Amino acid sequence: MVDNLINLKNVWKIYDFGETKIEALRGLNLNIKKNEFLSIMGPSGSGKSTLLNSIGCLDIPTKGVIYLKNKDITHLEESELSQIRGKIIGFIFQSFNLIGSLDAINNVILPMSFQNIEKEKRIRKAKELLTQVGLSERLSHRPNQLSGGEKQRVAIARALANNPELILADEPTGNLDSKSGKIIMEILKKLHKKYHKTIILVTHDLNIARYAKRKVSLFDGRII
Repeated sequence: MVDNLINLKNVWKIYDFGETKIEALRGLNLNIKKNEFLSIMGPSGSGKSTLLNSIGCLDIPTKGVIYLKNKDITHLEESELSQIRGKIIGFIFQSFNLIGSLDAINNVILPMSFQNIEKEKRIRKAKELLTQVGLSERLSHRPNQLSGGEKQRVAIARALANNPELILADEPTGNLDSKSGKIIMEILKKLHKKYHKTIILVTHDLNIARYAKRKVSLFDGRII
């Protein structure tokens, strides 16, 4: 496991709704190397988002083990999982998940506020990140003043705020037109190639999946 950032061993996720049980993940085994760019594809209900949430410490498997940096994350307390999410993982969501009452720079500053980073350093880092994604002129704009592509670029800057090793992107181009989607994917490509981030991308779009170096397909909770 030395070269692997993530190891999944016989991972199951079963949602219990009384008389109905849904097997979202069924015995997954998957190794993801450091600095890898991986895409996860599959139809709706195949388990893509469940898999991403499990890797991202947002959900706990029903059975099996997930190792992140050789540490078993399946039996940690929420406080420990929160620290991992804050320091090691950056999240990018289809719906952006920006805070509407905050402008771009404060949306990016927010994750750093939970890591005891000095205020001046937080502001400087947020400006640098927003400039890096081409939004130096949008620092004081709130989400409702930004286009979809601009919102997602703010979300990418926010995901990078604490310099995570791992970026989890759940349908990051799903709400964007093709031009904006290409800009987002070029940014992710640069993060992987230049800054050596490990990126796991969930998508249903084959053209988007082609940006990744390796593709994994899910169907009914299994890798096919």
